[in-house]
Amino acid sequence: MYKSLLFIVLIAFSALNLNAQTKDVQAVSLAVEKLSKAIVDPNRAALESIASDALSYGHSAGKVQNKAEFVEDLLNGPFDFLSVEPSNQTISISGKNAIVRHTFVAKATNAGVPTDIRIGIMMVWRKEGAEWKLFARQAFRL
Repeated sequence: MYKSLLFIVLIAFSALNLNAQTKDVQAVSLAVEKLSKAIVDPNRAALESIASDALSYGHSAGKVQNKAEFVEDLLNGPFDFLSVEPSNQTISISGKNAIVRHTFVAKATNAGVPTDIRIGIMMVWRKEGAEWKLFARQAFRL
């Protein structure tokens, strides 16, 4: 009887944990979508609400930005993103951290010159209070 009760408790705990992780995966996925939309249609409030104050944002060419630099670059930098389409996305949750990997496919202009972008992205999202915030991002050439 003790073994049966223990088995039932373990199954229930596993189901609750899986449900919580599924909700977190969905929430992180929505946060990534919010980021993609803010890259295409940047505004200060949206960008600042997505990013952690401790953000480290790495570009494929090696430039690394903090939160203020990330926001300012999207608002006033040479790139104007026309579309962003993440593909092949995976999300792994560990406690209050999530690792997101995807291929970043975008159409943009760089100082007015049209450009197509296809790079790899690895992001770390951190749950801060009730919100998932972008904590670290590194782009790399494929």
